[in-house]
Amino acid sequence: MGAPPGYRPSAWVHLLHQLPRADFQLRPVSSGFAPQEQEYQQALLLVVALAGLGLGLSLILIAAYLIRVCCCRPPEPPGSKSPPPGGGCVTWSCIAALLVSCTGIGIGFYGNSETSDGVSQLSSALLHANHTLSAIDHLVLETVERLGEAVRTELTTLEEVFTQRTELVAATRGARRQAEAVAQQLQGLAFWQGVPLSPLQVAEDVSFVEEYRWLAYVLLLLLELLVCLFTLLGLAKQSKWLVIVMTVMSLVVLVLSWGSLGLEAATAVGLSDFCSSPDTYVLNLTQEETGLGSDILNYYFLCNQAVSNPFQQKPLLSLEETLNVTEGNFHQLVALLNCRSLHKDYGTALRGLCEDALEGLLFLLLFSLLSAGALATALCSLPRAWALFPTRNPSASCSGSRLSEPFFHARREAATPLRSLPGCWRRPH
Repeated sequence: MGAPPGYRPSAWVHLLHQLPRADFQLRPVSSGFAPQEQEYQQALLLVVALAGLGLGLSLILIAAYLIRVCCCRPPEPPGSKSPPPGGGCVTWSCIAALLVSCTGIGIGFYGNSETSDGVSQLSSALLHANHTLSAIDHLVLETVERLGEAVRTELTTLEEVFTQRTELVAATRGARRQAEAVAQQLQGLAFWQGVPLSPLQVAEDVSFVEEYRWLAYVLLLLLELLVCLFTLLGLAKQSKWLVIVMTVMSLVVLVLSWGSLGLEAATAVGLSDFCSSPDTYVLNLTQEETGLGSDILNYYFLCNQAVSNPFQQKPLLSLEETLNVTEGNFHQLVALLNCRSLHKDYGTALRGLCEDALEGLLFLLLFSLLSAGALATALCSLPRAWALFPTRNPSASCSGSRLSEPFFHARREAATPLRSLPGCWRRPH
């Protein structure tokens, strides 16, 4: 089958298309795009289930690590005021994980934008195709109306004028029959008239879904960004309540990140299967939804020398020479009925969906993976980090020294009372 102009399956499409697929019984499933088949649906659901498995393992590992830290920690000597060893490493590892998460957020914004651009190309191509099909129907209807008006008025008048001339009346009636035959042939050119499938409606549905998908990802990215920023703020100010709240929020975002990872992975795999060979599925689906003949659909979707023009049997060129009144309409019909315009829209839609949208999905998948790993690391580190925070004293604000070491205290030093300000403490010089 001929590939649309400018479209070739990308390396990402080939790579994802080669990945093995299996159903719930772990039996191999063909990588051909068949969303209506139960085995193929199970294969995609299994990809989502792998993300759920990853979430479960993450939560188990986090819980095991925290239990080990809390229950297997060696007892501190009585009266010891020094923090556990490695406190600074724990805090800085938490900060590094949050910075990696912020990097993933930037990648997520880029991927979300790329996906939106690809879907926008798909919607624009559908709208342009709808304009072309509507223009064909309009021109055919207008031309048929003009021919009908000519038959009803001019030719009828000529018959009345030439009543006494038998040969002229016969010629006029022949012209009437020819005009009626032309009108009948023209009505066959409006092949999309009465078809239940509307590209305009499909474009509106796609835009509606994409608008909410884009908004959902923006909210997820902003939520994770706020969690990272407030967590860093809590570490800098050594605020236990803020770090505890952000730890709970990190757990929520971790679950959302693994969930989005599963959806993105399944969508990317299914989209790669479609993009590896889109013509067959699009042809079958369009024929099923519209009821159009395969000759017309092959002509517009494939648009190559091997497929003949189904409208060549219509004497468009001779009609153009015969009927000068509708010459402009025939010129436009000849141009609109050519497969290049609709085939170009088809190629634009495939490039938007299979290049920009798929690339954006892969960036979103990378964002989700980075976020899940970084947040899991942060959840392991944050409880140990807040355990190192010093106990707040109502008079501690007098010294102002607590903000001088914002991220960690490698050791605590003994404090001596200020003689000038009783109740305040300071570090010895």
